[in-house]
Amino acid sequence: MPPIPAMIDPALVSIILPAFNRPGFLREAVAQVFAQTYRPLELILVDDGSTDETGGVCDEIAAAHPDTVRVVHRENGGPGAARESGRLLARGGFLQYFDSDDQIDPQKIELQVGALQANPDCGIAYCRTREFMRGEAHDGRCSQFTGESLEQLFPRLLSGCCWPTVTPLIRREVSDAAGPWLPLRQEEDWEYDSRLAAMRVKLVRCDEFLASAINHPGPRASGGGARDLGKFRDRCAARLLILDRALAAGIPDADPDRRFFAQCLFLFSRQCGAAGLADESRRLFAASLAAAGSVRLKNQTVFRVLTALLGYTRAGSLCERFEK
Repeated sequence: MPPIPAMIDPALVSIILPAFNRPGFLREAVAQVFAQTYRPLELILVDDGSTDETGGVCDEIAAAHPDTVRVVHRENGGPGAARESGRLLARGGFLQYFDSDDQIDPQKIELQVGALQANPDCGIAYCRTREFMRGEAHDGRCSQFTGESLEQLFPRLLSGCCWPTVTPLIRREVSDAAGPWLPLRQEEDWEYDSRLAAMRVKLVRCDEFLASAINHPGPRASGGGARDLGKFRDRCAARLLILDRALAAGIPDADPDRRFFAQCLFLFSRQCGAAGLADESRRLFAASLAAAGSVRLKNQTVFRVLTALLGYTRAGSLCERFEK
């Protein structure tokens, strides 16, 4: 793996763009990078083990723009590992993660750099973000919590990712302090943001719609299907880490976002049991009780009795049958 660059340009924005088997989307995304009104920029393309012409398209783009574009070719490792490969090469004072199937408006970088320059105590600038299916019109709603004014990520982050990965622009020193992206194929962004939340990084919001998270039926960078056991294990690992940081941050158990997260852990515990992952189910159930604290979860006693009688796998399957 390449070493972290010794020379950092504080004005430079490093745009890290991973791609796996998406040559068409990749070309569209690169065009949006070059349409940005802000300079200086560098673009780091990460070919995450593509098996089609995506790697060749990356090399073609880099050859056409040698002063701006660099390419990393790596074995397929999923979105977290791919972003980390790009982060290690980045030379900019600001980092922008940009998935190949998302979109950024031409003024995104300029306005978010300006927001951070005007607010030196803030480490992340975020913006209103659209989310819609490719080919459909945007309905005007904000994706996730990008329509809310947040000073920090906790406790809101416990109700789910606050934004798509394309939304924030992050100061380099904040990213370095947060550490590496983990090689998770699911909820790697939620886990990463929980580290930013634990650092109590201050946020500044640009009120404009500057990014779009595009959903589509094609293959995803995370690979596998919705019931892939590897994804289940990665989601378990991510959520346990998120809980550890939330508890360390001292979020009270009566907080509504913490209570929501406790219910999510409990539901996922039952789902893991039904999927045959007894150990993950057990750990998640214990985590849900820790997250709930003094607040009792609905059906927690019933589930505890069922697991004692039947084990976590059969208890999870039974609960899933009745919850459908």
